[in-house]
Amino acid sequence: MPAIEAFGHHEADPRALLYYEWCQRIESGYAVAEFDEEVHDLAQSDRPLEAACWRLLDRIESAPRLPEWPYLEWADQPAGTDAADTNDRGALRDSAAHIPLADLAHAELFDRIHGGWLGRCAVGARTKPLDYTVLGLHLMEQYGVDFMADDVCALWLERLPFLQTYTAERVAYRNLIDGFAPPDTATYRNPYREWAGALMRADIYGYTSPGAPTRAAALAARDASVSHTGNGLWAAMWAAALIAAAFTAGDPGEALARAGAVIPAESRLAVELSQVLADHTQGRTWEQAVDRIRTRDGHYNPFHAIGNACLITAGLLWGAGDFTSTVELTVQSGWDADSNGATAGSVAGILIGAARIPEQWTAPLGDTLRSAVAGHTTTLISELATRTLHLLP
Repeated sequence: MPAIEAFGHHEADPRALLYYEWCQRIESGYAVAEFDEEVHDLAQSDRPLEAACWRLLDRIESAPRLPEWPYLEWADQPAGTDAADTNDRGALRDSAAHIPLADLAHAELFDRIHGGWLGRCAVGARTKPLDYTVLGLHLMEQYGVDFMADDVCALWLERLPFLQTYTAERVAYRNLIDGFAPPDTATYRNPYREWAGALMRADIYGYTSPGAPTRAAALAARDASVSHTGNGLWAAMWAAALIAAAFTAGDPGEALARAGAVIPAESRLAVELSQVLADHTQGRTWEQAVDRIRTRDGHYNPFHAIGNACLITAGLLWGAGDFTSTVELTVQSGWDADSNGATAGSVAGILIGAARIPEQWTAPLGDTLRSAVAGHTTTLISELATRTLHLLP
């Protein structure tokens, strides 16, 4: 199967949308293999052939699910059963009063939050701005746990430059401009809806839900619903829950176990994450574990949520709570390396606190984060941590 990246098609090109929707349907158990030759002929065409792409895409989207498919997919869930369906103001207000922080003193809680921000910035800010984490903080300051998907959309249009978005977020942004509203922004001609963008956006909901992974997951799902569904949205829930759990977990394994509980056990994401946990329990080396992830998940795009969540898990488990080892192992494993390293850095930084992160990681930052978010182009990282702390009940 040729890689579409070699064709040089961007997110609005009908050839890319056709090819990746075909891939998405194969990955989620639909009977679309028969379209292989037609898809590749159009995807490799020198001309967009827009009408032909849309006609074939309509046929692909009408194909049935394979009857023997063993996994739970997004389409299988009854309406109203997922955290992303909770879109009414006040729905999480009661849970905000029950964050279990009795064992964390105020100074330690700030140190953990600060550690999460520093851990993310130490990796992510070196290669790309932390735009969505800053946007999420601004969102929570405006609406708290009462924000809705529409509020996320409004903030994107107001403060996020279109060209700072990629794949699922760029398609969702385009859909917003064209008049769509969530959840249609995530599904209309958006074949990137199970990629890792929403996972990358989830940190702030963990920072503001210390010790409360279920609450963090629900907030992340609401944000993710703008651009992602299925395993892309579940990966965001998992990442937010993982970060929230790190505040009260004794080690990465405990945080990962609590995070795994917020996603459907029958999903492809949960099954693949369980394989990584089993590899660690069975005593395999980190190199062996990463090789096995690449074998199992190499059929996905390098930016797909499932494979990257597995690489984050491996970095955390074999990093064993050591900040430098965790980040280095996660980044070395590849795929969406900088984003994965930033998420792992968040978790590792929370587990040990800002004061214990080696200076080699924090000193070059100069306590400064630069982003493309309008009104937040240059901010002190310590100030971001203080603002986050003020959001807690």
